[in-house]
Amino acid sequence: MNKNFELKDRVAIVTGGAQGIGRATALMLADHGAKIVIWDVKKETAQATASLLKSKGSKAMFMEDVDITKLESVEQACAKIVEEYGQIDILVNNAGIVRDASFKKMTPEQWQQVIDVNLTGVFNCTKGASKYMMESNYGKIVNLASVVGIYGNFGQTNYVAAKAGVIGMTKVWGRELGKHNITVNAIAPGPTDTSMLATVPDEMRQQMKQRIPLRRLGQPEEIAKAILFFASDASSFVTGQTLTVDGGTYLGG
Repeated sequence: MNKNFELKDRVAIVTGGAQGIGRATALMLADHGAKIVIWDVKKETAQATASLLKSKGSKAMFMEDVDITKLESVEQACAKIVEEYGQIDILVNNAGIVRDASFKKMTPEQWQQVIDVNLTGVFNCTKGASKYMMESNYGKIVNLASVVGIYGNFGQTNYVAAKAGVIGMTKVWGRELGKHNITVNAIAPGPTDTSMLATVPDEMRQQMKQRIPLRRLGQPEEIAKAILFFASDASSFVTGQTLTVDGGTYLGG
């Protein structure tokens, strides 16, 4: 194993770690030695992922009832992690939801739900975890943005606003937290084959593929590889950056 990607004894929180990109990330980080803490609202799926990690010999736990939209809930969870493991080294802000609708039809509830989870949730988790990273003078924060946060997308005012905000926060935190030896970077995935896309009609999925130069959807493991780079010391002199992992989507078909 490349020593730059070695995560032995590192403690990593993966939000939305039950399935999709979060699950692939939890497995990837664990394979490189990290102890994994999963936060997710999908309890049974999250427990199954934690059990899989344990069966592979990794240290892992799923923490129930962590509400990332509430700072107090996040702070209590972080305190418990430090009590259990002594530190928090890596935070992957992956949790996210969609409530798509055209701007004309989007309700204030749809707007607020996505902003609460996808933007405020990232703020809260970073606020809670970075406190301990600053104390230990080490930290790797990886935020999940999206290519739509860069170029927009029809019917996703709320989601695009949140993801563009995540990209902006990543730059600010890169500036502010660098003096504490904490790097903050973002991944902007393109269309990825997860449950979030499973409900999209096949015809639309095919059209989506045609707009991607590589002519296929991304796999969660491919996004997880980029997250591993930012979560490891391979990226020790990289901060405030957003890396698009999209098969060339941003270039056009």
